[in-house]
Amino acid sequence: MRLGSSFLLALLCLLGPATGDSVTLTPEPATTSLLQPDFTSSSISGSRSGSSFSTRADSASGPQPFSNFTGSKDDRGTCVCSVALPDTTFPVERVERLEFTAHILSEKFQKELSKVKEYVQLISIYEKKLINLTVRVEIMEKDSISYTELDFELIKLEVKEMEKLIIRLKDSFSGSSEIVDRLEVEIRNMTLLVEKLQTLDKNNVLAIRRDILALKDKLKACEASKSETAPVSPPAPAPGTCAHGGVVNISRPFVVQLNWRGFSYKYGAWGRDYSPENPDKGLYWVAPLNTDGRILEYYQLHNTMDDLLLYRYAKQYRITYGQGSGTAVYKNNMYVNWYNTGNIAKVNLTTNTVSVTQNLPYAAYNNRFSYANVGWQDIDLAVDESGLWVIYSTESSTGNIVISKLNDTTLLVLNTWHTNQYKPSVSNAFMVCGVLYATRTMNTRTEEIFYYYDTNTGKEGRLSIIMQKMQENVQSINYHPFEQKLFVYNDGYLLNYDLIFKQEPY
Repeated sequence: MRLGSSFLLALLCLLGPATGDSVTLTPEPATTSLLQPDFTSSSISGSRSGSSFSTRADSASGPQPFSNFTGSKDDRGTCVCSVALPDTTFPVERVERLEFTAHILSEKFQKELSKVKEYVQLISIYEKKLINLTVRVEIMEKDSISYTELDFELIKLEVKEMEKLIIRLKDSFSGSSEIVDRLEVEIRNMTLLVEKLQTLDKNNVLAIRRDILALKDKLKACEASKSETAPVSPPAPAPGTCAHGGVVNISRPFVVQLNWRGFSYKYGAWGRDYSPENPDKGLYWVAPLNTDGRILEYYQLHNTMDDLLLYRYAKQYRITYGQGSGTAVYKNNMYVNWYNTGNIAKVNLTTNTVSVTQNLPYAAYNNRFSYANVGWQDIDLAVDESGLWVIYSTESSTGNIVISKLNDTTLLVLNTWHTNQYKPSVSNAFMVCGVLYATRTMNTRTEEIFYYYDTNTGKEGRLSIIMQKMQENVQSINYHPFEQKLFVYNDGYLLNYDLIFKQEPY
């Protein structure tokens, strides 16, 4: 209900008895006001002068609810006046919006207040930790130097004791032992780590000690199970010689590390340089292909296995013409398939320059007869005790494996043998003492050395030597005559295998 109607009724009551006239009021458009007028506290007075009169609210009794007005009589003697009334409608919608906004602000305030309380609690906790840390640092500043130096000396003594124990263990095994070799590498790495930490940070004693205790437990377990190991392998032939009857078994894989470029570089090759003049002095090389699995662009060289394991002192080189994973290194030269051709390139590792390129007669290339599950390895270079070899196929051989002996200086073919084994059904191959050994995939964790071809006698046949692997696909296999190990590139991981030979010759 609008309050203006009540005012008109009151006005009529006041003016009617005084004048005897009937009054008709015509209100003008109201003006809006947010204040509620108090009519009960207002006194209204009016006066007539001739045919006109005026009224006003008593300002002394309270605020004025309306403006002054004047009136007049019409032709019939009716009093006519205009009154300007304020708009006194209560703003309900605005009040509701105000209440809603106030509610939202209240909720936000409560959330922020709860966060402040949490922060206060966290600050209190961190303050206690900081006080505790300060006390510990003060103690370390007083006497930690002599304590840590003494602990490092004790650690060195413990590591030396483990080195002596591993030497005794190796002497007690007549043959190759993967577990002992792995422990030997771990102990060697521990020695290097202790020396490095001693110079960098003398407060890692507890972490090192935990690692040493774990290694001791492994050594004890190895020593306890020494009598329970597999049958003793025949003694290994002299390094770099062929005084044996061929490969009869292979060890479990020893995982050296992931290749230096990372997990995405699944294709590539790695190995150790072999030179008959200095058989134990060869450097280690790692040559991952680009992620396309085809282009060999970068490779690294390491002087020792320790440098390779610790990713230190590496020499990195770039070439622009390598193709596939069939890389081999012999006498400080890297041999690769020249990109998009059937040629072989000889790269001097000292200068990283190509010294010789030579076409391999009739060789298929560019994925015509590559290995199973491995692309761009139509031409696979290999090294054994007698020198440099190449494994490939030709159109005339209908995809069967062809073996050629190369002159490592000129890359000319010295001799060639043709086999009856289809190359694309083989997962990879390697040469040992003039004998080709081929592998095939059994499942995602197992390969089998299933085929051999002896270039010394021209004989070929079947084998069944199970070869464990870490990942699904084997990209390359390289043999080192002095170490008598296989260097395998397995989906980006670098693996080692020890070969076990038959004692008597064929």
